[in-house]
This record gives sequence, C-alpha cells and structure tokens, in this order.
Amino acid sequence: MTFIDLLEIPSSEPFPGVRIRTPYGQNLMFSYVEMEEGAEVPTHTHFHEQGGILLEGQIRMTIGSETRALKEGALYLIPPNTPHGALAIKGPVKILDVFTPIRDDYLDLMDKRTKREG
Repeated sequence: MTFIDLLEIPSSEPFPGVRIRTPYGQNLMFSYVEMEEGAEVPTHTHFHEQGGILLEGQIRMTIGSETRALKEGALYLIPPNTPHGALAIKGPVKILDVFTPIRDDYLDLMDKRTKREG
C-alpha cells in the first residue's frame, strides 16, 4: 500500500470513544486516532517505539512519570516499554501515531472487525 485514503480503512474501537484506523507497511504502522471528549486510552505499555502528533483538540497525556496538557501541533515520543496513557479534554481529538515495529494486537483488532463486517 503506497498511497492511503483513510476513509477507505474501516475503524476499530479499542476503548469506548476511541476509534483507530491503522494502515501499515512491513516495519511501520500508522494509527489515525479519533477520541470523543472524555474518552481515555488507559495507562499501558508495549515493546513498540511510538511517536505522535496531536492534529486537533487537546489531551492530557502521561508518559512515564510526567503528565502534560497537549494542544494541537504537539509532538511526543514514547520509548519502548514506557507506561503511557491519554485523556481527551475540551472537545474531540485527532492524533496520528506511528509505531515500529507494527503492532500485532492492532492487526488482531482489524481482523476481528473484518470478521464482524463480513
């Protein structure tokens, strides 16, 4: 997949009010995240390196022991195995996350979604 139209990728909902679309290549995965106000990605860890940009809205994000309120345009990097989580504040949110390597758990979510739709 060289060019991507996000509207052609069905979304998955890993947490209430959090929808993701996850195009991926051989070693890199995007996650286009849409969060409703008050939706939360609970604190978690994974062995993937993650980076992101807040495209729209505001979140309260914790990475390790540091918590910050982030506004549109903010970037973040999350080292592997570092606890992190986010809460959408003051309206809906759009984020673009990038993972390496690709996340098998997100592939599983997409596979379950495809089975429900098919």
